[in-house]
Amino acid sequence: MKIAEIEPTPNPNAMKFVLTEAVTHGFVTRSFEDFNQASAVPLAKAIFEIDHVISVYFADRWITVTQDGGADWSQLLRAVAEPIRAASFADANPEGGLSVSGDDTDDSDLPGMDDPRLPMIRETIDEHIMPFLAGDGGGLKIMGLVDNQLLVRYEGACGTCPASMTGTLLAIENLLQVEVDPELYVATV
Repeated sequence: MKIAEIEPTPNPNAMKFVLTEAVTHGFVTRSFEDFNQASAVPLAKAIFEIDHVISVYFADRWITVTQDGGADWSQLLRAVAEPIRAASFADANPEGGLSVSGDDTDDSDLPGMDDPRLPMIRETIDEHIMPFLAGDGGGLKIMGLVDNQLLVRYEGACGTCPASMTGTLLAIENLLQVEVDPELYVATV
């Protein structure tokens, strides 16, 4: 895969590698939080084999890599770029067609997924929130809706970014209160 550019994110411990070709099909994202989650995807596994890497996130034509803060980015960037450049599309996808985090779109077992507000919540997030999170190398996944509390999990650069737990979370909550329901509040899991 060819790296078009490497972009810093608002999270000082995450960098976004913008590629010239896709690493996922359609709107699928894949979030790997440890080596075991990455074991079925050769490229994610190779990146996790690099010291200090704590998270890898694939989306469309980019990969976000988050480190533990113990490495100098100038050296770590070269180490991470090597397996990316050597990879093919097949290396960025599960071996043997196994499902991995992000592939499973059936979230019906999560709490509150039958709430009538959910389609409007998803539409608002998809149109007004996700483009900004993606621009910063991250994303979010809805993990449930319990009464008036929307549970979300940040992914990619957003997963460990201090701003995502304060200002960004408040902005999401304010938007959903205006667009969907003034009683909604948002919490991370």
